[in-house]
This record gives sequence, structure tokens and C-alpha cells, in this order.
Amino acid sequence: MLSGGRALLGEDSSVMARMQKKFWKTKQVLIKATGKKEDEYVVASDADLDAKLEFFRSVQLTCTELLKVIEKYQHRITRLSQEENELGLFLRFQAERDRTKAGNMMEATSKALCASAKQRMALCPPLQRMYQEVETFRRRAIADTLLTVSRMEKARTEYRGALLWMKDVSQELDPDTYKQLEKFRKAGSVQSQVRGTKSQFEKLKNDVCQKVDMLGASRCNMLSHSLCTYQTTLLQFWEKTANAMSGIHEAFQGHIPYQFTTIKHLRDPLEEISDSQKEEKDEKAQQSNTDSLVSLDDDKPAESASISDLKLSSDGQSKPGESGK
Repeated sequence: MLSGGRALLGEDSSVMARMQKKFWKTKQVLIKATGKKEDEYVVASDADLDAKLEFFRSVQLTCTELLKVIEKYQHRITRLSQEENELGLFLRFQAERDRTKAGNMMEATSKALCASAKQRMALCPPLQRMYQEVETFRRRAIADTLLTVSRMEKARTEYRGALLWMKDVSQELDPDTYKQLEKFRKAGSVQSQVRGTKSQFEKLKNDVCQKVDMLGASRCNMLSHSLCTYQTTLLQFWEKTANAMSGIHEAFQGHIPYQFTTIKHLRDPLEEISDSQKEEKDEKAQQSNTDSLVSLDDDKPAESASISDLKLSSDGQSKPGESGK
């Protein structure tokens, strides 16, 4: 009976210990989720780990963004090559109808544009290969490191929860009181719990730091290899295109350039007709005004002549009267 009672007491104490462990672990999760301030010394002890985690999140984010950029870049290279090829075909079609020097220039330019469009498409295979390598790196290396980080975060939560439990038990201890001997025993079990969670956390912490360092080094090797191939292809493309365009420029250097007039504003033909009609009406109105002014000037001498005749007639009537007198 005595041994059975001890077994029951031990089982009860172990259940209570597990419940308390889960309680303090949950409390630590809530502290982290709500952003409450934690013990500054505990946080400072994990400063190197937090720096590694920040670098890991940067690698994870930049790889995802790089995949999106490569996909957009490939699409735009294809669209640009299509537009350039269509421009070359248009110039070739116009050159067939034009037998002048301008036609020769259009034909040479069309060949250069079509060749440039074809050579630009050579950039797609290196980009596609780099896309596949980055995607494989993200699915394998980053995913494996993320799994280790998740396990480490779980162990850190348990360790910090055990520290909170130890801190709470230590505040209740009073060495001068004999009745608190059981609390000393409880503190000893909590202390062993802290040591166990700390050892597990430290192991996973070292694993995370090593994997993050290896992740950064492998990413540098992958990008240096992929970008080297892309850079070589890009330089070859620009070299061939520059040589073709320079040859066209030198071949047609003595030609007389055309003078083009650039129309700054496009107007509706109906508006131009209405404006011209309005200008004609204004000109007719001005012409009629000038004609009326001329006719008035012509009437003035006639009026002066009639006035002079009246004066002469009046003078002639006065003179006989005077002679009668």
C-alpha cells in the first residue's frame, strides 16, 4: 500500500509539473505574440542568433523577389525582340518599294534589326537556367533551413518559458522558513527542467547558425556561376549589335539627310475649314470697311463744289443790286 501511494503521489506531481510547464510555455508565447518587453539579459544573449535569423529572412525574401524579376525580364525580352523584328520587316517591305538611297538604308537597317532581335533571344536560356537554379535553391536549401529554424524557435520558447517558471519559483523561496522545504525541492526540479531545455536550445541554435552561414555561401556560388554565363551572353549580344549598327553608320556617312518637319499639334480637318472660313469672312469685312471709307472721301469734293457755287450765285445777285443803287 505504501509503495502504491508513493506511485500515485509521483504520478500526480509529474502531471502537475507538465501542466505548469505548458502554462509557462503558453505565457512565453503570449509575451512574444503581444510584443511585451522580455528580460534584456536573455534577449542580449541571443543577439548573434537574431542577426543570423535576420540574414536568413533576407535571403528568403530576395530569392522570391529574384524569381519574379527573372520571369518579368524574360517576358519583356521576348516582347522587345518581337517588336524589333516587326520593325525590321516593315523597313524591308518599304525598301522593296523604294529604289533610292533611302531604300538601301532601310534595307540595311532592317537586316541589322532582325539580326539584333534574334541575338537578343539568346539571353533567355541563361536566364531560364538561373531561374531553375534559384527555384531549386529555394525549395531545398531554404526550406531545410526554415525547418531547423522552426524547431529552434520552439526550443527557445520552451527554454524562456522555463526561465519564467524558475524566476517565479525563486521569488517565493524563503530559506528561513522550514515549511517551504517542499518549494526548494520544486525549485530543484524546475532548475533541472531549465538545464534540459537550455541544452536542447543551444544545440539547435548552433545548427541554425551553421546552416545560415552555409546558405549564404551557397547562394553566392550559385549566383556567381549563373550571372557569369548571363553576363558573357549579354556582352556578346551588345558587341555584335554595336558592330552591325556602326557598319551601317559608316556605310551611309556621305548621304544628304532629309529635313523633317515635326507637327506639334494635330487638328481636326473640320476645325481647319471652319477657321479658314472665319478668316475669309474677316477679310471681306475689312475690305468692305475700306471701300466705304474711300467712298466717303470721294463725296467730300462734290460737297465743297456745291458750296462754292452757292457762294458765287449769292455774290452775283448782290452785285446788280449795288449797281441799281
